[in-house]
Amino acid sequence: MKILVVDDEVQLNNAITTILKQNKYFVDSAFDGEEGLEMALTGVYDLIILDLMMPKMNGLDLLKVLRNSKVKSPVLILSAKNQTADKIVGLNIGADDYMTKPFDMIELLARVKALLRRNGEFTTDELTFGDLKFNVNTFELSCGEKSLKLGKKEYQIMEIFFNNPKKTIYKERFIEKIWGFETEAEYNTIEVYVSFLRKKLVALGSTVQIKSIRGVGYILEEND
Repeated sequence: MKILVVDDEVQLNNAITTILKQNKYFVDSAFDGEEGLEMALTGVYDLIILDLMMPKMNGLDLLKVLRNSKVKSPVLILSAKNQTADKIVGLNIGADDYMTKPFDMIELLARVKALLRRNGEFTTDELTFGDLKFNVNTFELSCGEKSLKLGKKEYQIMEIFFNNPKKTIYKERFIEKIWGFETEAEYNTIEVYVSFLRKKLVALGSTVQIKSIRGVGYILEEND
């Protein structure tokens, strides 16, 4: 899961980012509205945590642009404004949830998991496909009694596969989701990591395979 935190309060932004990373989310941070909008418009984030009162562009204006641009990423608003009218405005513009500051980090994590679940993304500790089990907390991929730990990029690629089993995933999506739009990573970089994962599937003795769709991308499927 990839989350964007947009908040100009550096200490709070860093605290949220830290606890999300500790819970195995991949997190990017922005510290003003314009920077946050530029990053959010990429559409690669599974969730956006958004402050309202920020320099350069406030959170409500940012949210309006996002929804007008058809970006569907769930948005959790954080704000010191606790009036019901403020919450209604944010929700009507397109926010999916609203928390007032100060808040408990445990509740924030619960809200994050609920939004991801509502959006159809996984929130469990272990995923399964075919004869494979994928533990999202330990980064372990297992088949029967055998298990192997994945590296960070391998984990992110396999996460995308497990969220989209039996579906063709374009190489562009891997680049955008894992390396970002401004990366210099090329398609052969993905090919290298997919090769690593294929070798691990063989080592595990799994019937699951990563099939190449020539010139397009990959698909995770079971052998017949």
